[in-house]
Amino acid sequence: MASQRERKSAAIGVKAPFPGFIEPALATSVERVPSGKRWIHEIKFDGYRVQVHLANEAVTVYTRRGNDWTRRFKKVADDAWHIKAGSAIIDGEVVVPAADGSTDFSVLQNELKGTSSKIVLVAFDLLYLNGRDIRGLPLVQRKAELKKIISGTDIQFSESFEIEGREMFVHACKVGLEGVVSKVRDSIYSGGRGSNWVKKTCAQRETLTIAGFALDEGKWDGIYLGRRKGNDLIYAGKVDHGFDKTSAAELQKRLEPLIRKTQPYAKRIAHKGIWVEPKLLAEIEYRAKSAEGKVRHPFFKGLREDL
Repeated sequence: MASQRERKSAAIGVKAPFPGFIEPALATSVERVPSGKRWIHEIKFDGYRVQVHLANEAVTVYTRRGNDWTRRFKKVADDAWHIKAGSAIIDGEVVVPAADGSTDFSVLQNELKGTSSKIVLVAFDLLYLNGRDIRGLPLVQRKAELKKIISGTDIQFSESFEIEGREMFVHACKVGLEGVVSKVRDSIYSGGRGSNWVKKTCAQRETLTIAGFALDEGKWDGIYLGRRKGNDLIYAGKVDHGFDKTSAAELQKRLEPLIRKTQPYAKRIAHKGIWVEPKLLAEIEYRAKSAEGKVRHPFFKGLREDL
């Protein structure tokens, strides 16, 4: 007998057993937002990418690498329990929405230290529904099914805008959003980075390795960054903006056990710092990059622990 949670609807997709974690589709960065009727455009959210699995009356929340973060995202799991389906796999982003509708990774990080009630799942794709794999259906059809099963829940639906892409991008940046993700409207869902999903951010972002930190007369003075190139770590600049007393103290506490005598860079730099094993990753926002790859006007947004 079908579960009471299932809605009677025409069978779609392919009958398939409930899978494990599915490799997420990733958007490729582009210089210009694409235009034309092939594309639909969504707001790019600043949060943690997740995959929510609902099966056998239980919910699991995975990070984009497939780590089980159900306990950390307890509110998302509770919200997902109300999805109107017997089984489902939803692709989305966990965010903390600001009053103006924008989202901020650093705010989300602070929220996650407690069990937050402010976090929200923004759902943008549906991969599996009621015993059927629907990744082969066109994106717009998957989104239509997704909208139905989350209506009336606290999960937010990521609307698609069918306006001209560049116009959408200008508006997104003007109101302080992170950027735009453009998707081919009739594309199937395929894992990994492809050309069916592309993204353009208003400010540039990068996840960089922390190579050391600086103290100025005992006071916090920022972190040294590195970028991986094969097995080498290349200097990528220093960031001293984006810290408050709490985040600086917490970061110093995380870095102190990793202290080492020598610089972890492949090529020494002429800066004085306290060097660490290059194990922690930082999310950095910046305006431009120098020819050598150093970030200009960098801003620390938080540690990345989901990668």
